Amino acid sequence: MAVGGNAIRGTRVGSGPMGEQDHGHHADRISVSYWDGLGNETVRHYAAGLPEEEIPDIVDHPHSGLPAGRDKDNPPAVAKNEPYKTHLAYVKERRTDDEAEELLDEALQKLREKRGQ
Repeated sequence: MAVGGNAIRGTRVGSGPMGEQDHGHHADRISVSYWDGLGNETVRHYAAGLPEEEIPDIVDHPHSGLPAGRDKDNPPAVAKNEPYKTHLAYVKERRTDDEAEELLDEALQKLREKRGQ
């Protein structure tokens, strides 16, 4: 048998010297609470030096899936889901019936010219 053995067997990679109690320096951070419409709280942690305008006002609650805001008494409302629209519905929003008819006539005219009619 070999003498010695594997010196790192049974230790975590990057754990430092055996018996080390401090596993690194923790950066300063702030905790921000968010509440959803059901009153559920979730806490997010941000770097202490982060400017206030970079901390989001609304996040998604991880358990309920509802939007959660920083004001406990006035949580954000659930966004209304719009029904599925077809491509034709979107086109009809952008074009009037007269414009659609004019475009159709132009397309048919080009097609007839291409076919030689």
